[in-house]
Amino acid sequence: MNDQHPHTPAQPSSRPEAPAGIGRRRALALAAATASLPVLGGLPAFAASAPPRRPTASPMTEDGTGAATRMWYRAPAGPKTMLERALPVGNGRLGALVGSDPAQELLFVTDATLWTGEINDTLDQDGQFPYGRDDFGSLTQLAHVTVDIPDHDLGSVHEYRRELDLAQGLVTAGYLRSGVTYQRRVFASAPDDVIVVQFTQRGGGHYTGTVSLDGTHGESTSGDGALTTLSLDARFANGLRYGAALTAHSASGSVSVTGSKIVFTRCADLTLVFSGGTNYSPDPRDGYRNADLDPAALAGTKVRDAVSLPPTALLHTHVADYREQFDGMRLSLGSSTDAQRALDTWERLKARTQQDEPDPELEALYVQFGRYLMISSSRGSLPVALQGPWLDGNDPDWMGDYHTDINIQMNYWMADRTALTRSFDAFTDYCVSQLPVWSDLTRRLFNDPRNRFRNTSGKIAGWTVAFSTNIYGGLGWWWHPAGNAWLCNTLWEHYEYTQDRGHLSKIYPLLQGACEFWEARLVPMTVTDATTGEQREVLVADKEWSPEHGPQDTRGNTYAQELVRDLFAHFREASALLGRNAAYGRTLAALQERLYLPEVSPKTGWLQEWMSPDNLGETTHRHLSPLVGLFPGDRIRPGASPAALVKGATELLTARGMENFGWANAWRSLCWARLKNAENAYRLIATNLRPSVDGANGSAMNLFDIYEAAKGRGIFQIESNFGTAAAVIEMLLYSRPGHIELLPALPAAWADSGSVTGVGARGGFTVDLSWRGGRVREVTVRSVGGRRTGVTAGGVTRDVELRPGGSVTLRNFR
Repeated sequence: MNDQHPHTPAQPSSRPEAPAGIGRRRALALAAATASLPVLGGLPAFAASAPPRRPTASPMTEDGTGAATRMWYRAPAGPKTMLERALPVGNGRLGALVGSDPAQELLFVTDATLWTGEINDTLDQDGQFPYGRDDFGSLTQLAHVTVDIPDHDLGSVHEYRRELDLAQGLVTAGYLRSGVTYQRRVFASAPDDVIVVQFTQRGGGHYTGTVSLDGTHGESTSGDGALTTLSLDARFANGLRYGAALTAHSASGSVSVTGSKIVFTRCADLTLVFSGGTNYSPDPRDGYRNADLDPAALAGTKVRDAVSLPPTALLHTHVADYREQFDGMRLSLGSSTDAQRALDTWERLKARTQQDEPDPELEALYVQFGRYLMISSSRGSLPVALQGPWLDGNDPDWMGDYHTDINIQMNYWMADRTALTRSFDAFTDYCVSQLPVWSDLTRRLFNDPRNRFRNTSGKIAGWTVAFSTNIYGGLGWWWHPAGNAWLCNTLWEHYEYTQDRGHLSKIYPLLQGACEFWEARLVPMTVTDATTGEQREVLVADKEWSPEHGPQDTRGNTYAQELVRDLFAHFREASALLGRNAAYGRTLAALQERLYLPEVSPKTGWLQEWMSPDNLGETTHRHLSPLVGLFPGDRIRPGASPAALVKGATELLTARGMENFGWANAWRSLCWARLKNAENAYRLIATNLRPSVDGANGSAMNLFDIYEAAKGRGIFQIESNFGTAAAVIEMLLYSRPGHIELLPALPAAWADSGSVTGVGARGGFTVDLSWRGGRVREVTVRSVGGRRTGVTAGGVTRDVELRPGGSVTLRNFR
């Protein structure tokens, strides 16, 4: 999974004559397949838009919970430490790492749609897809922005401090120089679709220097003196066109263009505005490119429109828009000490580990940082990939792609739980837009005789994916048959939170196609009951793998059986709710009744991973593939499932261990929370908060989760930031349709007092909750579509019945 290939070089811009990589006949077939798809809810493309709504009053806030919503540092990031130290901003499509050096502000900008590669529909000799940067493709950076202010070097400034204000979506930096206070602010505005850098000062100072815009694929930057704009314009060999523009303005001093740089002189204030994008389109009929779009021209229009506004108008528009989402959830896990609050964020991380003491405000901040990343990387664009839109080069590990055996699913576990329901739409729209190509590739290529995962029945229908997917419908590293079920189950869970029939209609073709695939794939097998000795015929998944270890040719793996069981159940419920395909629902009910369900090994006492009492892989493996029925599924539940099954799952989870990569620890924490083992769940969260030094597993200075790929070499993978946040919420509230349980796994570290607002609960509710002394103090349940649920705390259950939009407050759970 670490094959490294050179990036596809940029070429001079020109429009491709036809959708790249898709022949006319294939395009017509995709057009027919796409015609029946629902309209996408978002717009994952760079496009012109109407002027946004401007707030009439200042939305700025001095949040009283600032200790749990501000990250701060005493030193900037440098060009070689951007991924571990720079602070991220993003508007859902554009993301930037911000260095904040006084003398050289540096922004590494990535567009989520700037992908090399192609549809990638020619199999290798083993029946699997190629997986390189030229064929499958890779996410890459869009541009670097550099602001040089030579006389503001670190040695000449004092009281330097930079911050990420999570409550308002702002990166700031400030310092003193010659008695003058200098400040800068960076934000990525979704309404204006730009990144803004604002320089100000108090005390009679000024800024003199230059601004550069540099592409990362060998492009040339041009300057326009009349418009005070720098721009670049190019395209990849795959036909994807892209461009960027940068402009500057000052109400004082002078700003001009010299060659390919903007020059500013003696400016008491300075505003820079950047925009850029690609001609990516979510429509497979056009090869996922809009041939009529000129990204460089559009970027120029956006920056000129934005810079014509007062700087406060840009700032207030961004903050008001951002707060609409961020303010949906507040979290307190208790109070930290004054000594802890006095430390900058990096020192605080180190102190928490060295002293092995809880730091409740830091732990709450980590959750809010996850929410900040979600808002910044998943709105009106593509979903969050392995690193999100924050790269420090054009060779991200695993191509910065979408992995379908945990990573993309984990990215979205937190969205509905943490009042970011709208952020989920990017994931939904992506799956809908890719479905025609996924279906085409599956029907043409899955049963290739060289594919070791093919259907031995020879039948094929519906769709599935590989372990890796790109943005052109293309598949990469190895076929992943059960991946379609896991994607669908994640999409279904969003319906459970929202009760949104529109969403259900949108994902219905995905559910049906996945069920059709499994109807063709399941094979009969005779098994013997270990207790009675009786034989019976069951249906099992054909040759499968248990990601990502063990044999690749076994049938009936627990991973696939659990996912397919849930898939069939979800399709049947969706059909009933929408009044569709009742006959097919009955067909699937009969198949579901015959599905083999995993058993506990009589040899180990663990839940079996394969249809074997023996362990056939790594007993401490990072993946918890056989435990998908515990989390994210619900088949295995303490107090509801057979005790032997719960014990078998617990024994397997115990054997997997408590030390692993960040995302693996997050998944373990979620499983322990489901088992109501609060201290184990908390211990894994604390492990992920350990500071990463020299690439070791843990949290980098900027709280990005680091995955130790090799000694001294760490990789940023964003799913741990999201998965760990989801684990914290799962410890405070467990839900399934018809049931909400409060404080199921509250650890001693947070037991004294705390509160959380806006938590999503399956069944169509949100919950505000406060506690004291480990017991629920008060809970308010609001309906977002749900009507009935039980609310349990301390062993006491209260029945709630509400109309959509209604609420009730409950106390005295005794």
